[in-house]
Amino acid sequence: MLLVVTHTREARRDLRNVCRAHEACVVRQFGRAALLSATEFGAFQALRLREKHGLDVQLERVRTFEPEDVPAHVREAAQAYENRESRSTPYRQFAAGRDLPATDQLRGEEL
Repeated sequence: MLLVVTHTREARRDLRNVCRAHEACVVRQFGRAALLSATEFGAFQALRLREKHGLDVQLERVRTFEPEDVPAHVREAAQAYENRESRSTPYRQFAAGRDLPATDQLRGEEL
C-alpha cells in the first residue's frame, strides 16, 4: 500500500478529491492521510499530488503488519496482558514478577 500524508489545507483538499474521484484505488482515508492501493494507478495518483504540492505531500510505501513478524515473547506478553483479571492494572505492574518483558526492554528493541 501507499501512504499519502498531506501537510497543508490545499493538499488535503486535493487528496479528498482524488479519493472521491478514484474510490477503487483508495484502501482507507484518514482525513489528512490516505492509503492507496499499491498499483501503478495508485502510484500515479500519489505522484500527481506530490508533483502539485511538493514536500507538502509525504509518500511512503507501507507493508501489512502481521503478528508473525513480531517475536513470540512480545505476542505472548500482549495476549497475557489483554487476558488479565483486573482491567485497570498497568502493564508495568502486571509484568513485574512474571516472565514477561519490561516496558523499557520493549521500547529499546526495533522490530
